[in-house]
Amino acid sequence: MSRLAIKICGLSTPETVGAAVSGGASHIGFVHFAKSPRHVEPDQIKALAALAPAYVEKVAVVVDPTDEMLGELVGTGALTTLQLHGKESPQRAAAIRARFGLPVWKAIAVKTSADIDGATAYVGAVDRLLFDAKTPDGAALPGGMGLRFDWTLLRGLAIPAPWGLSGGLGIDNVVEAIRISGAPLIDVSSGVESAPGIKSVDKIMAFCKAVQPC
Repeated sequence: MSRLAIKICGLSTPETVGAAVSGGASHIGFVHFAKSPRHVEPDQIKALAALAPAYVEKVAVVVDPTDEMLGELVGTGALTTLQLHGKESPQRAAAIRARFGLPVWKAIAVKTSADIDGATAYVGAVDRLLFDAKTPDGAALPGGMGLRFDWTLLRGLAIPAPWGLSGGLGIDNVVEAIRISGAPLIDVSSGVESAPGIKSVDKIMAFCKAVQPC
């Protein structure tokens, strides 16, 4: 059985990058979205990514990005993956992957089983689907709000694509989430923070430790 993948997202300091790496995270995420309290600029992403070894994947999280924005991010040479967290269509996602030559993930906002069924439109267009909780209408952020959805909706998921689970995960519920959903990758952000946008070294380490036996 392959090891469960862990992504610690929304990192913004050397200390928290170090905690994610030492804790055993397979992926670290950097949010480039001005409305987010986790927003970091391309030069910060480059500096932070340089602190992690090559075997740790470096993911930029963007929301309905322009090609100009993506070009600036990819131009840092720091990234291994682009994660789309807006309303990008399968065609747009495929075009981004083709143009920029990096693996592309697409976050799928989930409230009901119909949302999961709709994700099949992205099969073949992206490299991984990330099932996240749907935020309320009119919310300023498309994710990172600590919301969760019914994880049983993912039980026995037969979608022909790599996928992961996000939304509302924390130290106290991640083991249950993995057991219920069978997720091969779990993605945490607000669940390892002491305040919005402020990651906790201790919480990152505790989260990774909780996941290791799974």
